[in-house]
Amino acid sequence: MATKAELACVYSALILVDDDVAVTGEKISTILKAAGVDVEPYWPGLFAKALEGVNVRDLITNIGSGVGAAPAAGAPAAAAAAPAAEAAKEEKKEEEPEESDDDMGFGLFD
Repeated sequence: MATKAELACVYSALILVDDDVAVTGEKISTILKAAGVDVEPYWPGLFAKALEGVNVRDLITNIGSGVGAAPAAGAPAAAAAAPAAEAAKEEKKEEEPEESDDDMGFGLFD
């Protein structure tokens, strides 16, 4: 369960991202002080370091698209994966069907 300090830092980071301001530990601390929220001094820096190099807007926008979803720039990669999918379909067609238990002369209730 998230603590008050964690939630306050998350909300502060979201405010900064929404205002197109770089997320830094100092700026998170400033927002927390303005809101009157007391947190341990390491929390703002920890969150700033965790979000360093992360596009939070894309992260939020793609949250419902599933695990491991490619970003919008991954469209050419999807086009390259199409021939591989076709090859996989062909392999499935070539496999022989497995024999059922009825074909072997015994069943579940025999």
